[in-house]
Amino acid sequence: QVQLVESGGGLVQAGGSLRLSCLASGKIFRLNVMGWYRQAPGKQRELVATITSSGTTNYADSVEGRFTISRDNAKNTMYLQMNSLKPEDTAGYYCNAQGSFLVGAPFVSWGQGTQVTVSS
Repeated sequence: QVQLVESGGGLVQAGGSLRLSCLASGKIFRLNVMGWYRQAPGKQRELVATITSSGTTNYADSVEGRFTISRDNAKNTMYLQMNSLKPEDTAGYYCNAQGSFLVGAPFVSWGQGTQVTVSS
């Protein structure tokens, strides 16, 4: 079993910044692609950004240039630095990880989410 725990969400004014963290724990052999997704009330969950184990990143057009995804492989931790936040960034932010267990079986895991609220 893999546990993903997000932290760092909160309330911020438009134009402000927040940094989210996602810590992965469990009998993990390898973490491959990790990513951040978000879901606003009444909307579908959408991709925010992903990062591979070698550091290749991908961003949604809506956050390109404002958000930066990174990871520390030694700590099994992923981050999302969010700058120039807008009210439309308000959502629950969820961590996702794909990898394999020590016995070799693959997994896909989700965190419980952390709320980000941006006031205008």
